[in-house]
Amino acid sequence: MIDAGNLAKTYGAKEILKDVTFSIPDGEIFGLIGPSGSGKSTLLRLLDLIEMPTAGTLSILGEDALSEKTRFRLRRRMAMLYQKPVIFNLSVYENVAMGMKYRKESQATIEGRVKEALDQIGLPEYARRSAKTLSGGEAQRVALARALVTDPEILFLDEPTANLDPLSAEKIEEIILRLNHDEGMTLVLSTHDMLQGQHLAGRIGVVMEGRIPQIGSTVEIFHKPATKNIARFVQVDNIFPGTITANQAGEASIDVGGTIFRAISPAQPGKDVNVLFRAEDVTIGTGEDPVTSARNVYQGRIKHLEPSGPFVRVIIDCGIDITALVTIRSAEDLNLGYGREVWISVKATAIHVIPLQE
Repeated sequence: MIDAGNLAKTYGAKEILKDVTFSIPDGEIFGLIGPSGSGKSTLLRLLDLIEMPTAGTLSILGEDALSEKTRFRLRRRMAMLYQKPVIFNLSVYENVAMGMKYRKESQATIEGRVKEALDQIGLPEYARRSAKTLSGGEAQRVALARALVTDPEILFLDEPTANLDPLSAEKIEEIILRLNHDEGMTLVLSTHDMLQGQHLAGRIGVVMEGRIPQIGSTVEIFHKPATKNIARFVQVDNIFPGTITANQAGEASIDVGGTIFRAISPAQPGKDVNVLFRAEDVTIGTGEDPVTSARNVYQGRIKHLEPSGPFVRVIIDCGIDITALVTIRSAEDLNLGYGREVWISVKATAIHVIPLQE
């Protein structure tokens, strides 16, 4: 559906995107995540042909998207939903029908498509209601209906739930999944919400400083980040520099300030690396002796507990500070508290190793 090669975009002397290359097959939800200002929205505008790249190639739906001959035609086969919807002081019906009227469709076609679009977003009874009376979540759904009414083959979504309450965001996410699963629509989603990216996207591209340094499944991005910066962005708590001291049949021993970690890695002795593992992959025990098959087991003392929604981040001093994530109920059951001695364990398969310079 989309094939981008070495895309670049500059505004004057400012380079926004550089050497961006990726492909999106038919029927995929492709997520774009990255810090604010990384270039996600600019990339979506290039893909939707609102702006042209400074350099590179772009094929959409099998056609050269940068050709003057095809650009207008391709734009009519795609749609965009923005973070802040533009809602006109008209009825919901007229807001949704606007794109169809611009295309000079017949009244019968418009009425049928508007009804279908309002059914898709779950607001069939809102057609004659003034759009200015809608809540934020309802307004975003109406803007989505206005995008869907033109029957796009590709739908771009730029932070579509950023300003919504959790229930309204959930409704938008349900619609996105239904469009993909039931209708096979291809969607490209830009989001700052890590959980949303994991929940919706089949693959994710990480945008950083105008580049895409990693594309992969949610497991690859969140558990096997390619660089230290990506690891920090996807909230990997435990990142330690170390040196490989041994490697036996692919199981590496890594010295991190005197603490030895064992991980599955081809890295050879003498190699300087970063050791990465998520807080939720750390198990806490309070018994006399740990009962675990994990290759990495350490004793330490709790130095801090930090509530995080339904979870608690527990920082344990094991010679180095290791962060674990447990539910509030588990923290209560284990009677975790400041200064308590505990055991922690991490499986070798849960540890990701990357070169130190990354």
